[in-house]
Amino acid sequence: MRRNKPELPIKIISHRGASGHRPEHTLAAYELGARYGGDFIEVDLVATKDGHLIARHEPEIGHTTDVAAHPEFADRRTTRTIDGREITGFFAEDFTLEEISRLRAVERIPDVRPDNAALDGQYPIPTLAEIVELAKRLTGELGRPIGVYPETKHPAYHAAAGLELEPPLIALLRDSGLAGPDPEVPVFLQSFDPESLKKLRELEVPLVQLAHSGAAFDDALTPEGLARIAEYADAIGPDKTRIIPLGADGEPGEPTTLVEDAHAAGLLVHPYTFRSENAFLPPSLRSGQDATAYGGFAAEYEAFFELGVDGVFTDHSRHAYLARELFLQEQ
Repeated sequence: MRRNKPELPIKIISHRGASGHRPEHTLAAYELGARYGGDFIEVDLVATKDGHLIARHEPEIGHTTDVAAHPEFADRRTTRTIDGREITGFFAEDFTLEEISRLRAVERIPDVRPDNAALDGQYPIPTLAEIVELAKRLTGELGRPIGVYPETKHPAYHAAAGLELEPPLIALLRDSGLAGPDPEVPVFLQSFDPESLKKLRELEVPLVQLAHSGAAFDDALTPEGLARIAEYADAIGPDKTRIIPLGADGEPGEPTTLVEDAHAAGLLVHPYTFRSENAFLPPSLRSGQDATAYGGFAAEYEAFFELGVDGVFTDHSRHAYLARELFLQEQ
């Protein structure tokens, strides 16, 4: 059953910060996401060699930092297997926090976000502790709650390396006043791994079961599967195509009953990921042929708001905020 029902209206979850406007997982992106109307700072967590939690999209950091430009780290390049996939690069667990502090963020998708790429090398890699402090500061400055929404990334992989993510996460949130039914700032904790979420239940904050578009989550998103999720979690974070599938032509099809089914099980629904560039929109919502240009993003948000989602993961918090305001005005 749902233990902590967040306040409405629809929550705007700044996905890796305002990652459509600044390189993802940087303090600059997180702050801009909040100032653009985001309610939550969404964070992907990986561990350093000495057990600190830092914000990166994946354990492999070669695509999101300038580590390859540091000759002192050239011998750290290696190949690892994560969730059955062989990956060659540089991995956070091979670096101490001090070594990570020498690196700077780079844009992960420069072809689509060249303005972000122009900022490569400017921003350090933040720790979760720094992000929590930022959320507290912004809550005071903006006069409204700015929450944190961390994800445990590949927790089984980290555990196999002797770097469990859950114990330091639990300790940091407790020490920061972000545990229990009345945390200092709002908190959601998310993971694709149900076992990771179950380890976090002691914090008594809302838990989110993520679900990608692959067949591995088909059973979990049936009414019976959702009832099982509700035994340990408060919300689901599905790929948005689980709610409005796309046809072979890339156009939206008939909505599924997932939102209705999840609500019937007592679960909130926070789909991911909304992005405003033409490259990520259905053909009918694109504006011209430039993949980097913004298309008709408001229409996409409206379709999901109409179905009753409780929040959205977005790379463009300002666009989500404007779309939400327009939708609420029309109700």
